[in-house]
Amino acid sequence: MKIRALGTKFNIGKGPEPAPVSVGNLTSIGGLELSADTQDVTTLDSEGGYREFVGGFKDGGEVPLEGIFDPTTGKGQKELYDLFENGETSDFQIAFPTELKATWDFKGVVTGFSTSVDLEDPLAFSATIKVSGKPTLTITS
Repeated sequence: MKIRALGTKFNIGKGPEPAPVSVGNLTSIGGLELSADTQDVTTLDSEGGYREFVGGFKDGGEVPLEGIFDPTTGKGQKELYDLFENGETSDFQIAFPTELKATWDFKGVVTGFSTSVDLEDPLAFSATIKVSGKPTLTITS
């Protein structure tokens, strides 16, 4: 099944109370960039002269957001800025179009927020969320 990205939402918060806020006017939601460190466990008797490794700590990466800046109709934009200012870890969710039945849920810290003005383009904003802890990919059937 091939599905367009149209309808994907980026939500601040989770659970019924307080209700999650969907960040409005987004044009791009970057994906989680999961990675894992490795630890070299090569010894003098490792076979064949090849290094050996085991998995180390994992990192959820960062989630970049871009959109059209309009804090009056673009709900969630002011909330992202407020989260940047207070530096607290919050709940976030990437909710893919409903027919895909998939979400990423994670905790993170807003590490960047910017606005830009260009003569030929609409007012823009961007934000970056650093994932904290283990993200969860949920796919329901």
